[in-house]
Amino acid sequence: MTLRAALLLLSATLLAGCVSSKAVDPMRTEQGRKEARDAYIQLGLGYLKQGQTDRAKAPLSKALALDASDADAHAALALVFQTELEPDLADQHYRKALAQRPGDARVLNNYGSFLFEQRRYPDAYERFQQAAADTMYPERSRVYLNLGLTALKLGQRDLAKGHLEKSLRINSQQSQALLEMAMLDFEGRDYVSARSYYASFSRVGGQNARSLLLGTRLAKIFDDRDQAATLGLQLKRHYPGTPEYQQYLSEQR
Repeated sequence: MTLRAALLLLSATLLAGCVSSKAVDPMRTEQGRKEARDAYIQLGLGYLKQGQTDRAKAPLSKALALDASDADAHAALALVFQTELEPDLADQHYRKALAQRPGDARVLNNYGSFLFEQRRYPDAYERFQQAAADTMYPERSRVYLNLGLTALKLGQRDLAKGHLEKSLRINSQQSQALLEMAMLDFEGRDYVSARSYYASFSRVGGQNARSLLLGTRLAKIFDDRDQAATLGLQLKRHYPGTPEYQQYLSEQR
C-alpha cells in the first residue's frame, strides 16, 4: 500500500462515523480498530521508506495504542530504530514482534539482518535458520544468502558454500550469491568454476569494486588482457578511492 493510499484509508476509517449522527463509531468495533491500526502501520512504513523515521514513529505508536501486542507495528518500529542506530530499542521491538508471531519468516530474516549488523553472528545464524524453515516464504533465496554470509563470518566456508548453492537453486539470478560463489571458488583455486559464476554474476548483477577486482584477477589468470584492462579501467573510474583499487594497483607492479 502506498503512503497516499494509507492516508486515504486512515481518513476514511476515522471519519466514517461523521457521515451520520446515528452511525456507529468505527473505532468502537473490532473491524474498525483493525483497519485503523493497519492504516497507521502502512503510514509509518511509508514514512520509513521515504527516510523520515521521525515521522514514522507517531502513526506506529498510535497503532500500538490500538493494539499493544501487534507484531507488525513492533516489527516496523524495530526497523525504524535499526535505521536510527538505536540497537537496544530495535532489539526490544524485534523480540516483541516475535513473541506474537514466532515463526514469521519476514521478521526473523529482518531480525537476523539486524543481528548480523551488530556482529552477533551466532544469534543471526539461528534466526536465519528459523526463517529458512518456512518453505513458502517468497524471499527464501535471500535467507539462504544471509545464512551463507553469516557462515563465512563464523569461519565455516564449506557450510557457507552449501547455503549459497541452496540460494541459487531457489533463485539462479541471486546476484550476490553468484559473486560470493565466484569469490570462494577463486580463493579455492577452482578458477574454471569461479569464472563461470562470475560470468553469471556479470549478466545479472551490477558491478562493484569487489567484483571488478575479482574480474581483473580472473581475466589475468585466463590471459584475457582486453578484459583485464577494461575491468581495471572501470575500477579506476568508478572506485578510485577504494581498498580494491589500491589492491589492483599493487597487483599491476
